[in-house]
This record gives sequence, structure tokens and C-alpha cells, in this order.
Amino acid sequence: MSDVLDQSEVDALLAAVDDGDDSSDQSEEVVKVFSAGRGLVETDAEIRNYDFKRPERVSKDQMRALETLHDTFSRSFGAALSGFLRTIMEVKVANIEQMTYSEFTHSLPNPTCFNLLTAEPLEGNICLEISPLIIYPIIDRLLGGSNADLFIPQRPLTAIELRLVGKIIDRAVSSLGEVWESVLPISFKQQETESNPALVQIVAPNEVVVVVGFEMKMGGRAGTMSLGIPYAVIEPVMDKLSSQSWAAYKKHSASDKIRNRLANHLEAAKLDVSTILADSSIKLTELMNLQVGDIITTEKPASSPLTLSIGGKRKFIGHLGQYRGNRAFKVARQISPKDRV
Repeated sequence: MSDVLDQSEVDALLAAVDDGDDSSDQSEEVVKVFSAGRGLVETDAEIRNYDFKRPERVSKDQMRALETLHDTFSRSFGAALSGFLRTIMEVKVANIEQMTYSEFTHSLPNPTCFNLLTAEPLEGNICLEISPLIIYPIIDRLLGGSNADLFIPQRPLTAIELRLVGKIIDRAVSSLGEVWESVLPISFKQQETESNPALVQIVAPNEVVVVVGFEMKMGGRAGTMSLGIPYAVIEPVMDKLSSQSWAAYKKHSASDKIRNRLANHLEAAKLDVSTILADSSIKLTELMNLQVGDIITTEKPASSPLTLSIGGKRKFIGHLGQYRGNRAFKVARQISPKDRV
């Protein structure tokens, strides 16, 4: 019977409900706000909190478009690294958010691999940071190591290591240029590399930065990569990043680009072209007794059309002849399913 409430407990619950109703009624009362020129005035308008330290200047649709854009970048970059390192490298978008530049730099480790990239024709720089937890295993892989008992040193990269990391940054820059081309043709270039992010001040500390976080995995090693894009840099192209229009444009642009690329590669491809004069069947004993000068008779007239095969598939019908001293085939028409030649 311990679950049954006595009268005093029921009265306490009713009193708590009454107090909650009173507080809700009070929250709907008229409040006083400051108005320029009029001082404190009473209003019943809805008031929401706004944090001036973290203003949201990028809409949700534009954030989704940026996430989709860099998800394509992560797949392209991962494929490029896998081919370069001769091992499976997984790269995927972990998160995307907007914060101030000071918050972004303070969230990064020190020392780290902090790279500044130019994005012409856009003005300003963007930041590409790769965590030491994954950059040192990549360097060890390039130098022939096994990553089995790799120690992660707490020091800036040496000159030799920077040259090796430059190969990684070049592939990241190339993949960035490919995915951003669907929005605006941008030429990304590595400008500078720093180990302490706090020493690099590309925008004001309170300037809004869109930070795209990536997760990188190589074998048993994992690390992060962060792409910091100041709002001032991409502000001229923000109107092109609405999710619907950008997705439609990206699909059309990507299909045309792939079609042109395939056409350019196919133009240089070599194909085997052959034609069969006639078909016939003989016995195995006749084949074994064939001598030079023997004649094999067929049922096909010499004036009948021949079939031209390209890559082992029948494509055209025509006649065999001679052109400028060389054997030639004159195409009469394309072959159809009804032809039996």
C-alpha cells in the first residue's frame, strides 16, 4: 500500500499545479523592453535570447548545402589519398558548425599542421588543419613504416615532413577545386603552413567562421581534419548555396563534366576492326590434310556484302576493296537486328 498517496500528499501536488499555473500566467504578462528614443516601454511581443558572441550568419539551407558539398570533397579526397598511400584511407564529414574565429583557433591542438589556402577569385584565406594523430601516421606510411608502434611527437613538423605533407595538401586542394567548381570556379593554392594556430590571424577574432570537421581513418589510426571558411570569404557566393538550386545545378554540371571527360578519354582509345569474308565448316581430317594452295569452298558469293566488327561486335555492312594500295572497307550502312550476314 506504499504506492497510495495520503491526503497531505494529494494537497501538496494540487498546490504545486496551482503554482505552475500562476507562473505560466505571469510569464504571459506584459514585459518592459528598452526602445531607442522612448526608453523602457511595455510590450507583449515574444522575446528571444540572442548571443552576440556567436551570431548565426549562415542559414540552415546554406549549411546543408555546404555539408553536401564537402561530403563530396571527403569522398574525392579519400580516394586520392588511398591511391597515393597505397592503402585504404577513409575520410568523411563528422560535423559542420559556425563559430567565431577565436573559438575555432582555440579548439585546435598546438602544435598541429595548420595550412592557409588562397581561394581566387575570392578575397581572403581559408584554413585547413590536419591533426598530428593522423598526419604522423601518414608521414610514417610515406617513409615505409608500418605504424605498429608509432610515437606521436609533440613538436612542429620538420622541413622534410613539411615537404611530404605538401603532397597531401596538394591533393586536398585539387579535390576542393573540383567540388567548388559546381558553385564557382575557384583556384585553391597553399600559401603558408604554421604549427601554432594562435599565431595566424586571417580575420577578426569575433568574425564568423564555418568549420567543417572531418574524420580520417587509416588502418588502426584515426584523426581529424578541420576546414575553416570565414564568412567574409564566401559571402559573395552565399546566394548560390541555397540547397535546392545548388543541388540541381550541381547535378547538371557534374553530368556534363563527366560526359565531356569520358568523351575526351574515349577519343584516344584504340579499337580492333575486323571483317569476316565467309564462314564454312570442314572435317577435322580435312583440316589436318590441308596443303598450301588448297581451296576451301563456301556458299557465300564473292559479290555479297560483308560485316564489319568493332571490338568483337558487328556494327556495319559494306564491301571490301582497295584504297591507295591498302586493303579498305567501304561502309554502306549500319547493321540491323534483321541482317543475317
